[in-house]
Amino acid sequence: MPLPSPRKSPLATRIVLLLVLLLAAGDAIAQNPPNTQNGAAASKASARYRIGPRDVLRIAVDEAPSLPPEYTVAEDGSIGLEPIGKVKAEGLTEDELKVAIQGLLLKQGLRKATVTVTVTVFRSRPVLVLGAVVTPGNQTTSGSTRLMEVLLAAGGLSPEHGPTVQVRRQADNGLADQVTVAVEDLIETLDPDVNLPILAGDVIHVASARPLTVHLLGAVKTVGSLTFKNTDRVSVLTAIARAGGLADTASRKIAIKRKDPQTGRLDEQLVDFRRILDGKDPDVDLQDGDVLVAKESFF
Repeated sequence: MPLPSPRKSPLATRIVLLLVLLLAAGDAIAQNPPNTQNGAAASKASARYRIGPRDVLRIAVDEAPSLPPEYTVAEDGSIGLEPIGKVKAEGLTEDELKVAIQGLLLKQGLRKATVTVTVTVFRSRPVLVLGAVVTPGNQTTSGSTRLMEVLLAAGGLSPEHGPTVQVRRQADNGLADQVTVAVEDLIETLDPDVNLPILAGDVIHVASARPLTVHLLGAVKTVGSLTFKNTDRVSVLTAIARAGGLADTASRKIAIKRKDPQTGRLDEQLVDFRRILDGKDPDVDLQDGDVLVAKESFF
C-alpha cells in the first residue's frame, strides 16, 4: 500500500516543547478521529499482510462461540485451534487462513463454518523507528496504529530532533514509497492526513537537528558567526539580537548576502531594520550560510 500524502498545512511559527507532546497526545489523538480514506487503505493493506511467528490473531467461529478468541502464532508458524489441532498460519493472509480454517472445520462435521480472522498484533514484522527518538529500535504495532502513537512508544522525540519525520514503506512487489511530514505540523495540528496510519514493516526516521550558521559583519556589536538549530526560526531580528544588537554607528539598512546554489553567484537583498522592528516590513527568514552586513551611517 502506498503511503497517503499528508495535506500541506502552514507550519506553526513556534516550536512545541516535547513535554506538550507527551502530555497532550493522548487527548489530541482521541479528538481527531482517523481519516476515513487513510483508515480504509490501511485496513486493505492489513488484509494483505502475511502472518508470521509471534503475531497475535483474533479468530471467531460463529458456530463455535466457546472457542478462545485470541491465538499467538508459534515459532513453527502454527496455531492450536480446537477441535482441529494445529493449523499452519505462517505465510497466509487473514482471508487465506479463514478459508483454511473453514475447510478443516467442515471436514470435522460442521455443516457450516462462519469464520473471521484478524491480525491484532504484528510481532513478526515490527515497525523500525530510527533517528532522534528517546528509544530507537523495533516497535510492535496493532492494525490501527498511527504515527504519533509509534513515536510516543519510542519514548517521544529526543531534544536533538530535526524538523521532519520520514515514513518509508515497501510493497510486496519491492517498490518503496516515502512520505515526509513536518514535526511542528504533526505535533501542533494532529491532522489525520499528517498523523499517518502505520503498518507492519514500516520504517520511521526522525531527522536530527543540523546546525545553521549565519555570519554578521559591519555595524553590529558582535561581529562573527552565529550557529542555530535548523528547527529554530532564524530571521534578521533574531540574528541581530543574538549579536547584541546594532552598533551606535549603524544605519537602518542591512544587506543580506546569499549564494545562489545553482550559479554560485552572491545575491544581495537590502532590508530596513527599523521598518522590520516596527512591524511595517516582514522579518526575513535566513538560510544556512547567509551573510548579514549592517551598513554604517554616514551622518
